[in-house]
Amino acid sequence: MAQVPHGHDGHHDHPGHARHHGHTDIDWALMAPMLEAQAELFAPLYRRAMEWLAKEGVEPGLIVDAGSGPGVISCLFAEAFPGARVVAVDGSELLLERARDRAARLGLADRFGTIAGELPGALAELDYPADLLWAGNSLHHMGDQRAALAAFAARLAPGGTVALLEGGLPSRFLPRDIGFGRPGLQARLDAVEAEWFTRMRAERPGAVAETEDWPALLTAAGLQHTGTRSFLLDLPAPVTDRARAYVVAVLTRLREALTDGLDPDDRATLDRLLDPGDEASVHHRKDVFLLRAHTVYTAVRPV
Repeated sequence: MAQVPHGHDGHHDHPGHARHHGHTDIDWALMAPMLEAQAELFAPLYRRAMEWLAKEGVEPGLIVDAGSGPGVISCLFAEAFPGARVVAVDGSELLLERARDRAARLGLADRFGTIAGELPGALAELDYPADLLWAGNSLHHMGDQRAALAAFAARLAPGGTVALLEGGLPSRFLPRDIGFGRPGLQARLDAVEAEWFTRMRAERPGAVAETEDWPALLTAAGLQHTGTRSFLLDLPAPVTDRARAYVVAVLTRLREALTDGLDPDDRATLDRLLDPGDEASVHHRKDVFLLRAHTVYTAVRPV
């Protein structure tokens, strides 16, 4: 099974990615451009989430992006909250270097810092408590999620907010019946991916099984749950070249990593979908689209 990276800046946990936590043999120089391109594609969704946070009364002086990757979302936060300082926290120094370079290109360097280290322990390096701590698809890669949320809460200023992006709805790229193979391929991929995710969670160091009731877990960490909102990325057909490249990348990773869970017919269908020489592949189809929903949960540390 291939390893898996953070979903926050690549924004989706698909088998075949390599995680930022606990892996030192990942070629981040190769991975980083892909993570950046994917996060840039989803920027409209993240901007809407940030607008919602602002409407909910979040006025941060210090924003922490816990599991920042190459800093695309960190910089979006700096742009959305021009009065705030942003600190990107990640286990890969190479990705943090790219985050700093991005901030400099965008004229944000004077309000942008980084911390290299594994979560949640790296948060102890913060000089000041956070007014907003964003954790985008990073919490579920920490073995003891309850303990990690307690660590998040401990690094908040009184009245500070945790914004936890977890769950939502799986991506959809194609019609149910694509004209060959058995209809419903993506639903079957979802089922195999769900099994992979269960194994991934069980194999985390110090893994503790938890009911994924995020408002309840936030409350158990001593926070007051304040809101839940889902945000949609809807890119209808015909998609841009950037969106098409994302679809190709995701299906390629799934084909490489989920082979054992798919029957021969579905493997053959994926092979055809990924063959650039086939006019029925996702490289050429006019009916390729991208539809995805992310859910954000917020909670506040009592004053």
